[in-house]
Amino acid sequence: MAGGREISTAAQAAGDERVLAFGHLLGAAGRLEHILGRAVEEECGVGHSVFEVLLVLGRAGAPGLPMREIGRERVLTTGGVTRLVDRMVAAGLVRRTQHPEDRRVQLVRLTALGEETCVRAARVHAENVQRLFLDRLPAERRERFVSDLRMLSLSAGEALPRLH
Repeated sequence: MAGGREISTAAQAAGDERVLAFGHLLGAAGRLEHILGRAVEEECGVGHSVFEVLLVLGRAGAPGLPMREIGRERVLTTGGVTRLVDRMVAAGLVRRTQHPEDRRVQLVRLTALGEETCVRAARVHAENVQRLFLDRLPAERRERFVSDLRMLSLSAGEALPRLH
């Protein structure tokens, strides 16, 4: 892909290899997120955002995470995290506890139902990711492709402004 090519018309903008490359990434991600998210919701009763928070908390382990860390992981504002966690508490998936060293901070951790739901949803999700994403890539390029996506994700995460 040639970088630095000037864009001076809408037709050039629409046909620019860089613009198209990012469009392909967004198109694939958006379509797959919709298909995979719907499958998890239909089979496990949780939406994609809830499933993502269950995964974030699963990685965090027993102590749980402060609300602001969940927001940072999911790129949500404080209000967005609060509303999402409130719904998850009401559904019995997570519980809030006081931080043992800082009473101003609440930790969010999985309940037994949250753990069970996370595992069930991850099984469905992993099977669908394999079938609809990984199996569609040439076997000899899968590992490299996933590694490149991880690098892009980390790089983009570092460039994000901190949300409050």
